[in-house]
Formats: sequence, C-alpha cells, structure tokens
Amino acid sequence: MIRTRITELFGIDHPVVCGGMTGLGTAALVSAVADAGALGFLTALTQPRPEDLAKEIARTQERTDRPFGVNLTILPTIRPVPYDEYRAVIVESGVKIVETAGSDPAPHLPDFHAAGVKVLHKATSVRHALSAERKGVDAISIDGFECTGHPGEDDIPGLVLIPAAVAKLSVPVIASGGIATGSGLAAALALGADGVNMGTRFMATAEAPVHENVKRQIVANGERDTLLVFREFHNTARVARNSVSEQIREISRRPGATFADIADLASGVRGRENVLGAGDMEGGLWWASQAQGLINDIDTCAGVVSRVVSEAEEIISRRLPSLVGR
Repeated sequence: MIRTRITELFGIDHPVVCGGMTGLGTAALVSAVADAGALGFLTALTQPRPEDLAKEIARTQERTDRPFGVNLTILPTIRPVPYDEYRAVIVESGVKIVETAGSDPAPHLPDFHAAGVKVLHKATSVRHALSAERKGVDAISIDGFECTGHPGEDDIPGLVLIPAAVAKLSVPVIASGGIATGSGLAAALALGADGVNMGTRFMATAEAPVHENVKRQIVANGERDTLLVFREFHNTARVARNSVSEQIREISRRPGATFADIADLASGVRGRENVLGAGDMEGGLWWASQAQGLINDIDTCAGVVSRVVSEAEEIISRRLPSLVGR
C-alpha cells in the first residue's frame, strides 16, 4: 500500500483521484471509485439545482460509506449560478472534501473550513497554484498540458509542471494530465507529487455513466486523437478528435471568427446528449485527454485502481531498485 500526504489528508486507501467531470460525476461512478479506495468527486453543476445536488449526495452516501467529495467549478456563465446555495448544500450534507476549479476559491473557503471541509483546488500553472495556497486551500491538483478540459494557455507538460509546482508549494500536490497507468503514478510520485488524478481512464470503466460507444472509442483511440480548440478565444480546451472538433478548429482559424460562429457545434448539451448519452461519436464535442493512448480496455473502477496501484508498487519496490548499484 502506498501512503502519502494525500491518503492521510483525505482518509483514502490509495493516492488516486477521479476529479470532477461534468456529466459523469454522479453517484454510480463516484461511489464505485470510493469503494475501490480512491477519491471520487460528484460534480455540483451537473445537477441543475442545488436541491438536485443534495439528492445526488444522498444517493452516493447510500451506496458507499467511504470518503468522497464534490467538485464546485466556478466560472462566468450567461445565467448566474447560485454558488452560495450549492456551497450550503455541500456543507449541510456533511461532505468533507471539495474540489474547486475555475475562478478564485477564496469566497468559498471560510464556510468550507468552518465546517471542517478540506479544499483541493485545480490549477494549470505554478503561479495560480501559489495564489490558491496563499488563500488557504488544503491541497493542489496541478493540470499538465496533456489533460482534457482546459489546460490553460502556458502549454507546460506534466514532466516540467509537476516538479515545478512541488518545488514551490508546501501543501500536498496531486498530479493530473495524461495519467492512466501504474507507471504514471510511480512517475508522479518520483516527481514529488502526493498522488494522481485520472479522468479519461475512469471514463472507460463499467460504472462510468456514458454510452458504451464512448468507452470503446477511448480504447480504440491513440495519444494523437485529441485536438486543442477555443485557443483563438483564449480559452484553450483539449477534446477528443472527431468531425465536430475538426470543424470547430477550422472555423475558429478563419479571420474575424468569434465564439458565436462555433457555439452550436461546441454546445455542452449537444455533446452530452448525442455523444455521451446516445453514443453518436460524431454527434457533438466530447472531452478526452492524451491518456487515451494508454488505455487498452474497459475495466471496473476497482480493477483500474487495483491495477494502477499494484503496477506502481512493483515499479517502486522492484524495478527501480534493481537499477541501482549494478
């Protein structure tokens, strides 16, 4: 068993995290991750109203007695999000771990910390991670350029970003981006991280609430089957390569293009309904990381966690020591 500051801080068996994923962070997946001894996060904004989040937390609590958390992503939206109400639901439901992402977590920290909630903040740069640490977060998840979602605009891959963050931060650090195997966990620990976050790997599990076609596509895809979109609008995102993401990239590169020109193609609702829900792999935009090139099967969450940890233990305890002192 691998023990780190992350396992101690969050009371989990393994230094493995399934961070918040919009549309996927629901009770079925998160409870399975928790029962495997890792840490999963419900996504608050997957639920349309705060009262729906309360119900999803209750469903998760009915399915597992292990620690789990809630992701609260703070972003500017056309319709105002009642963040205070979502935060109140998290506290009142007794959840003790929160993952924040997007904008400044500071306005939420007093209420969370007063309730004994530990806050893990996602950052894509050392400077943003340091800012969050100064404001009082308990741990940092640092996202390398390989990750799905929004990797920032600096284009720093994990091999550089992880140790750079570790060197400057005093709070525990979780490495994120392009990790799907035991060798990834062992490498992250060697770089100074206290654990790893995996998103795409957990999408290709039996419990992930997405169509089987999505899971099969992740297994079939390679490390080159992602695209960067929205770069022209200073909101870079890494998504899976398909005809829709190719079209978004082509339109965005046209002189004078605006986000309005691609808004319909980039619709999150379209992607969730057509791709994740109906399994039409060309029906919308969907998200996956370069870790697709490392995923060769659809497994259970328990199987994924067990394999990743056992592979890392073998590398740390046997393979690497055998290279020293020859």
